[in-house]
Amino acid sequence: MLNENDRKESGKKESGRKPRGIRIAVSGKSGCGNTTVSRLVAEKLDLRFINFTFRNLAEEKGLSLAEVLKLAAEDDSWDREVDSRQVAIAREKGGCVLGSRLAIWMLPEADLKVYLRARPETRTARIVKREGGGFESVAAFTAERDRQDRERYLRIYNIDNDLYNFADLVIDTDKINADQIAQLIIDEAGKKAP
Repeated sequence: MLNENDRKESGKKESGRKPRGIRIAVSGKSGCGNTTVSRLVAEKLDLRFINFTFRNLAEEKGLSLAEVLKLAAEDDSWDREVDSRQVAIAREKGGCVLGSRLAIWMLPEADLKVYLRARPETRTARIVKREGGGFESVAAFTAERDRQDRERYLRIYNIDNDLYNFADLVIDTDKINADQIAQLIIDEAGKKAP
């Protein structure tokens, strides 16, 4: 395991100049790689990784993700809590990588806004690999979650998460791995570094 100094040294060799104070926002739907890629970018750039989600809130409250999603469909305070907590953390001093469904919308001051996308089949296969379950049932759950998320985001924030054309970088993640995606983001961050 690398210590802090070793990690900084190895990072310099891998990616050259590191954008220290940069704020990177990474969004995409479930199964696109938001969390994995955001974590990789944060590690390689020695930035804070922020990813507080419904899954984290479910664990805190001792509920299943499905239960929290059902509650969130009926009570906007669940979304507001998740979103306000992660944005507050991202706005603290120093650079960070914020990975969430709404990161590019909720952190408009981000220096780099990245949207990850993938076909529904790819997303479903990744979720099955990560969490288990049958392909058909996971595909149905994911499609319903996408529908509910979009409706909530429109209602609560007037955000259509299918409209991401303002992102600085849009990456199709179907045929490239997390390390390749992370490197694309790191390369772009190097151009935007303060």
